[in-house]
Amino acid sequence: TQQNQCVFKLLNISFINCSLPCYILFILIGCVKCSFDNHHHNGTRRYDYCVLGAGPAGLQMGYFLSKAKRDYIILERNSGPGSFFNKYPRHRKLISINKIHTGRQNREFNLRHDWNSLLSDKADLLFKRVSSEFYPPADAFPLYLSMFVKELGLRVQYGVDIGRVRAVLSATGRSYILTDQHMSDYTCSVLLVATGLWVPQKVEFVGSDLVEGYESISTNPEDYKDQAVLILGKGNSAFETAQSILGTASRVHMLSSSPVRLAWQTHYVGDLRAVNNELIDTYQLKSLDGLVEARLEKIVIARRKEKSKRRSGGKKKEKKVQLYLTLNKYIQHKEEKNSSDVTGEELPGYHIDNFSIRKPYDRVIRCLGFRFNFSIFDSSTCPPNSEKAKGRLPGVTAWYEGKNTPGLFVLGTAAHSRDYRSSAGGFIHGFRYTARVVHRVLEQRYHSNQWPSTNLLTTQLQSWILKRVGEASGPYQMFEVLGDVIVLRGSHCEYVEEFPVQALPQFSSLSGHEISNHGLIVLVMQYGKKKIDYLGRSRAQTDWTKAWKSNFLHPVLYYYDTLPTEEEMKLRPYGWPLPRPKAVHHMVEDFLTEWESPVSHIQPLRRFLEHCVQTDLRAFYAESCFRSSLTHRKPPLFCQQGYLKQKGVAHSSQLWQHVHDAVQMPTEQEAGTSGADHAFPNYLAQAGASMSSGLKLDF
Repeated sequence: TQQNQCVFKLLNISFINCSLPCYILFILIGCVKCSFDNHHHNGTRRYDYCVLGAGPAGLQMGYFLSKAKRDYIILERNSGPGSFFNKYPRHRKLISINKIHTGRQNREFNLRHDWNSLLSDKADLLFKRVSSEFYPPADAFPLYLSMFVKELGLRVQYGVDIGRVRAVLSATGRSYILTDQHMSDYTCSVLLVATGLWVPQKVEFVGSDLVEGYESISTNPEDYKDQAVLILGKGNSAFETAQSILGTASRVHMLSSSPVRLAWQTHYVGDLRAVNNELIDTYQLKSLDGLVEARLEKIVIARRKEKSKRRSGGKKKEKKVQLYLTLNKYIQHKEEKNSSDVTGEELPGYHIDNFSIRKPYDRVIRCLGFRFNFSIFDSSTCPPNSEKAKGRLPGVTAWYEGKNTPGLFVLGTAAHSRDYRSSAGGFIHGFRYTARVVHRVLEQRYHSNQWPSTNLLTTQLQSWILKRVGEASGPYQMFEVLGDVIVLRGSHCEYVEEFPVQALPQFSSLSGHEISNHGLIVLVMQYGKKKIDYLGRSRAQTDWTKAWKSNFLHPVLYYYDTLPTEEEMKLRPYGWPLPRPKAVHHMVEDFLTEWESPVSHIQPLRRFLEHCVQTDLRAFYAESCFRSSLTHRKPPLFCQQGYLKQKGVAHSSQLWQHVHDAVQMPTEQEAGTSGADHAFPNYLAQAGASMSSGLKLDF
């Protein structure tokens, strides 16, 4: 190999001139040099995987690549990980919950309520180590990410500002070349873009140059003392800004094209959170603040100076710049008009004397969120703008690969177009799971490693499903996006966890698992589709016979006899995560999110599974299995896979001693009876078992 040739060449030189210690030194230098040459060929650094960005999504993918021992590098333009959080949110409070105390020790369950930690195999590498606050300070997040990098030994290269990304084709296939600020190149077979959203979203209108941006405004409330402020936008950054100045500004108005969407009504964590909505109180309780709707493209921000007034001392009071909002349709001679010069006839109050926002403002602030940085990609690599989110996000496939850019995957917030305004893929507690999805796709495609699965006996399926719906965090956070796929194979099945359900038509190629003629079941978590009074008396459904009417998050199982096609996926009913199935089962919503009630949850689930697999899935005691084996040609599946294969109670001398002791301890009532030996039935009674098996088999 090239490395061995380097070592032998150095050894030949050292034999002539050096002693034994020199030989060792030359060998070490040679190994290091050859290793360096492998990654630095002709001035270009080469890797199998390049991760662009050391934010939470980039580091999450770095963990999976590191664990799989892949050749990768994480490139970060700043001097540390998670640099976005050094500045944003501007008012330094995160709205991702950090619920440390859940009353449970189950780590997987606790991730349902920990929205900041990344996934790893280190049980204590959690965000709670840097903050115990329910809504943590933003400064804690870069600290956590630094700890994540250090303790896992991730390969991150800081100070690399990639300014151009292009694709090249060669005999070995497509590869990506990344050029940094020093004109150094990095070449990789797979590019994983985790740059997030950091370019401020702007809307061009007349007078937009007079508007301040969320990214540059003062965060000192005193700077807004007795000022009238207009905020463009009604998202969390807009309300966060409004909330910080409520106590000092004279009035705060908020304007956007759509009404406020409340997260607790839409179940979308990107909508307005209660922690930021104090202005709704002051608006509805009539305390000078308010919300209005207008399309930003149709407004005009005009500058107008007040007439100077004389003070009591005879001196003129300094003129104060005032900003007026008017509408484009009121502006005369638009081609000649300067945005800072409006007449009284061009103000809305002249046309509508009670126009909502006819009074002037001291400041207008833009809080419209952020967009993906498309500028670094050339025509051969640039993913298309998604139709969702006003084109702010790149368009990606259901497995997060850029459309028309094979080998380029988008991670994290930037990949949110797949579930925009419907699930949690734009947030840490969602994209930590979609990053794992991408890694599993990569492992199957480039290394022929099947998507991890659990082989189960069909009789174990019900218990496994109950375990998953009771604790699994991935489908719980990424509801209606990630689901568990159960590949039925007769007496056994394969349980594939957290597959992107919109990619179901490509299941076999992405996962490496083939669908059999027994069909498949897909388990997803989903909310009800009916709009209701979310705090009204009838908001919850408790009757298991009407489980399909559940409004809150609940498990839904879809059974298909064949894999849905791409066409069926496109034509699925509006609002459904999946096409219409052969059979569907809703597990009724539960106030405690614990789907373990025998009558309301377990029994209906078992009957649905029995319908899908066409066999009896009840569990039986050994006595019942023994009886059915003598009286039926085909005993229940549970007996076939357990009792008849001697897979009952595991052999243990201590356990059998316990059974023996239980048999030898009759109750007072038993001591007074005579006749037949009741030891065995009494032991069943002590175990809480029914004396009658209640066996009803139709064979």
